[in-house]
Amino acid sequence: MSREAAQILRDVFGYAAFRPEQEEIVDLLTSGTSVLAVMPTGAGKSLCYQIPALLSERLTIVVSPLVALMDDQIAALRANGVVAACIHSGLTRDEQVANWRAVASGACRLLYLSPERLMGARMLGAVAQLDPGLLVIDEAHCISKWGVSFRPEYERLSSLRAHFPRAAIAGFTATADEATRDDIAQKLFRNEGRTIVHGFDRPNLMLGAAPKSDWKAQLLAFLDDKRDAAGIVYCLSRKFTEEVTEFLSAAGFNAMAYHAGRDSETRKAHQNRFMSENAVTMVATIAFGMGVDKPDIRYVCHLNLPGSMEAYYQEIGRAGRDGLPAETLLLYSLADMRLRRQFIEQDGEDEAHKMREHKRLDALLAFCDAATCRRTALLAYFDEEAHACGNCDNCLDPPKMVDGTQKAQMLFAVIKDTGQVFGGAHIIDVLRGAKTQKILERGHDRLWAFGAGAAHAKEYWRAFIRQAVAGNYLMINIQKYGALQIARGGHAVAAGTEEFALREITTLKPARPAKKGKTLGPPVAESDQDLLAALKKLRLALSRSRKAPAYAVFSDATLMEMARERPATLEQMAGINGVGPRKLESFGETFLEAIAAQN
Repeated sequence: MSREAAQILRDVFGYAAFRPEQEEIVDLLTSGTSVLAVMPTGAGKSLCYQIPALLSERLTIVVSPLVALMDDQIAALRANGVVAACIHSGLTRDEQVANWRAVASGACRLLYLSPERLMGARMLGAVAQLDPGLLVIDEAHCISKWGVSFRPEYERLSSLRAHFPRAAIAGFTATADEATRDDIAQKLFRNEGRTIVHGFDRPNLMLGAAPKSDWKAQLLAFLDDKRDAAGIVYCLSRKFTEEVTEFLSAAGFNAMAYHAGRDSETRKAHQNRFMSENAVTMVATIAFGMGVDKPDIRYVCHLNLPGSMEAYYQEIGRAGRDGLPAETLLLYSLADMRLRRQFIEQDGEDEAHKMREHKRLDALLAFCDAATCRRTALLAYFDEEAHACGNCDNCLDPPKMVDGTQKAQMLFAVIKDTGQVFGGAHIIDVLRGAKTQKILERGHDRLWAFGAGAAHAKEYWRAFIRQAVAGNYLMINIQKYGALQIARGGHAVAAGTEEFALREITTLKPARPAKKGKTLGPPVAESDQDLLAALKKLRLALSRSRKAPAYAVFSDATLMEMARERPATLEQMAGINGVGPRKLESFGETFLEAIAAQN
């Protein structure tokens, strides 16, 4: 690690030392080596390219997918005294011209652009004349059709190597399996660089998942101790997003809706509130999230099944970016599984792509109904080994496993004897002995297993079928309108050559992760809580006056260290992690006064 890089880290950003994963990447980029870096959310990837940019005499271009993300990054850099600029449609023409002149003159060596703006013919020509030394692609998984968040405008970035042969190219992402990583590296720098994977584990996230029974009761149970925290509740549809927002608002939560059906001004206002306020719940579709850089999100709840393990990982990764404890909960249902299968089948005509997406969804379903450590299952998907984590619902409250072989054989018999052309609702009606018109017309009341499952409620059999689907004993045929069909494992159980281990089904218990020693509160002594609250209130006022996100003033971790250490002088304040010279000059005296008032 160069002495100059360490000095910038300390003197500009206010940190005493690099994290190991940051140091390696900074070294490579500073030496001109192209890099694809896969780093868990919250690992500090921005510093990995911002410091090489400040060390270079040549221009650095950062390609970012969202205007709001660019603005937040610029605000955070300027708060540290770094000259940086962006050019996007949200700026006036005069502002765009002024920013470009600063870049062209060499006064600014760090420029943020959208992929569409950079790849325009005029901008490519203008940037080429400035001979940039580093091109950074944030959210790099968007360039790969193998990934789950492909954005067509990113595809054109694969020509950057041809346009800028003298520049190093860096891609950063938190979400990419091996096939996606290979594709990104080939497109960005023809594999003439390094791919560095610094792990996917987020040990501060408590992982929980449960079948959806009563989403209102389950959601309120999960949020019961989180009224003073910020979080995200993800929903599959715009309509459901609005319904959940109304429900939470009526329950006393500071809840807002965010989806593509709302006008851009409303979406922007809601995102700004979410970024600047502490106790706010954003109820959103996946239209919200990419580039959301709010470190103190304390929870993420999914009320519908995400599309894949990568999508799930990316969405829960928005919680706990400050490294402090955060909770996640995923509620899922058979209807969600059917919808997700349907979405995949409707996504174009590329059968290989559909097959990959079905397999990705299979992995997520297996995670949902896992009976062992969820973190082990999650990390195994990304080819990373882990031991039981002690911080997921299965570790904290292990599920009881029972022998479900006899019930599975009854279920599979009904599916087989009715021709494998019916969905779960009809199969359950047959099992429970319902005399519906559909059953009587088809003679299904004469099957040997008719009524054999009457001792259990519909909710029980829905949960049973979910486990059978997740375990690849059954599959849902979307092309046959969601028909349940027997898979290889199901045939083995039906033949008596394999047992069916069932995670004990409890249909009435509201689901939420079990608690352990970790709490969602900040790791400061009770005697320091009032001071921490006062510092957060001061930070919020300063961020609003500057029209910048709260973390651009100070991060939660920095405020907690202030609350613990209670610096009384500027010299002592300078020793707090995250307090660089510019922030010390801008905010030091103000925060010292707030600390003194509490002493």
